Amino acid sequence: MEAPKVIEHQIGDIHDALRFGLDTKRGDIIESHPLESAMLSVERNQEHMKRITLANVYGAAFPVQMGIERQMLSRFQRPQGPIPSSMLGLEALTGRLEDFGFEDYLNDPRESETFRPVDMHSGMEVRLGLSKGPACKSFM
Repeated sequence: MEAPKVIEHQIGDIHDALRFGLDTKRGDIIESHPLESAMLSVERNQEHMKRITLANVYGAAFPVQMGIERQMLSRFQRPQGPIPSSMLGLEALTGRLEDFGFEDYLNDPRESETFRPVDMHSGMEVRLGLSKGPACKSFM
């Protein structure tokens, strides 16, 4: 699984305060939670072992083909807006349909009271490469 891409909150050398709020250094100082980093490393190790096993059983071309399919399915998304992309094909390919995540027994973060919906115009600017930065700050 690829590491999530982090997009800077700056356009050029200037922080866009109208779109992203006042510039703070808190996000640069605070790292992710140790449990989160441990879970990500376990997922990466499991994925690596799965690729090695598939290569040993089915040949070297099979994991390459699955990687290409994963790339194709990860690019298929709905435009930014009120209906999020479910990425059902990617979940079926990676086997995550059977996973029971926190959003299954807690609430989905998009249903939170502090959630701000994505601005469609900003999201498309980021997707098309016209602007740098996240589509919006989703939580306050």
